[in-house]
Amino acid sequence: MHDEPTTRLPRGETSGAAVELEGVRRSFGGTPVLDGLDLRITEGAITTVLGPSGTGKSVLLKHIMGLLEPDEGRVRVFDQDIWQLRESERRALRTRFGVLFQDGALFGSMNLFDNVAFPLRRHTQLDEDEIEEKVMARLREVGLESSLGKAPNEISGGMRKRAGFARALIMEPEILLFDEPDSGLDPVRTSLLNDLVLSIHGEQGGTYVLVTHDIHTARKVSDDVGVLHEGRLVHFGPAAEAFDSGDAFVRQFLNGESDGPLGMD
Repeated sequence: MHDEPTTRLPRGETSGAAVELEGVRRSFGGTPVLDGLDLRITEGAITTVLGPSGTGKSVLLKHIMGLLEPDEGRVRVFDQDIWQLRESERRALRTRFGVLFQDGALFGSMNLFDNVAFPLRRHTQLDEDEIEEKVMARLREVGLESSLGKAPNEISGGMRKRAGFARALIMEPEILLFDEPDSGLDPVRTSLLNDLVLSIHGEQGGTYVLVTHDIHTARKVSDDVGVLHEGRLVHFGPAAEAFDSGDAFVRQFLNGESDGPLGMD
């Protein structure tokens, strides 16, 4: 669990919830994926959600962004019930989000500079000089300023993640979502990516939400940890409490033990 950056609010002095899910249910083909999910994500914190494969972590992110509407329940972002908004208002709200996808989701036909510049060119009226200034600042933050002319297939997986991170930051989002950011990375590069997440969050603040399978990532970066199983949070709270939990499932999952309620099914 990381040290408290000086730019963030001290513990006990949070500014409230950035995102709240209340009784959210969502099924696909009659199979429940989210089953009465309640979640409150503290503004300014790094919140990590872990859980076995197929437990609805990516579906959760899509609900937070308003890309999926719940069958039941409410999703509130900055105190707004997003499904009470007009579609144009939801689109505007999404500009306050950034997303880092599993594989970086870079456009193969564009070099790194153009990949990072893409949201600015699509969603703003900035001229090219202003775009260049912002893009180069983000590329420097992630250590890729010398690789701006390379295509995604010319760089390593770790570099693609960093380029995706730069693009996720380019619109200066208030909420940043990470969908399995450590997927496909070796332990050293995962640790380095975690260092980068902590560094940028410490400097710039914002609300970060990560979904991951990686226990080391959760230990290193999290303020709060949620454990998702069968569509519900079986644990949510400060990271230290999660790793000291007496709950059999939470203890088994976070310690990677074979003995416990979670099997191969």
